[in-house]
Amino acid sequence: MSVASLNRETAFQARSLFRSLLRYSGQFSNYNFREYARRKTRDSFREHQNASEERQIQELMQEGLQSLRLMKRQTIVSQFFQLDKLVVEGQKTGKETGDHGGIVRQKDTGFV
Repeated sequence: MSVASLNRETAFQARSLFRSLLRYSGQFSNYNFREYARRKTRDSFREHQNASEERQIQELMQEGLQSLRLMKRQTIVSQFFQLDKLVVEGQKTGKETGDHGGIVRQKDTGFV
């Protein structure tokens, strides 16, 4: 295998790992965990984008795969413990009231 094809193959694997990490980071049910995982993934890849030594690249790929396995497990666990959505998450819910059709957010706290 030539060096050029090895580098292309490694670059493809790194991009694939990056996409997988971003995809799984979007599956966290909690907003803070989602944003942390996305930020951590982007920052890690930016920090090591100029790595050129083959051994270092393989170690980073193994570390990324370990993070992906961890993230897969944690996204499943996080779906068992769902919390209320934050205002930042931007889903419009509530009653439509007033002349302008604005949405008033109300949380049901009473018993049925």
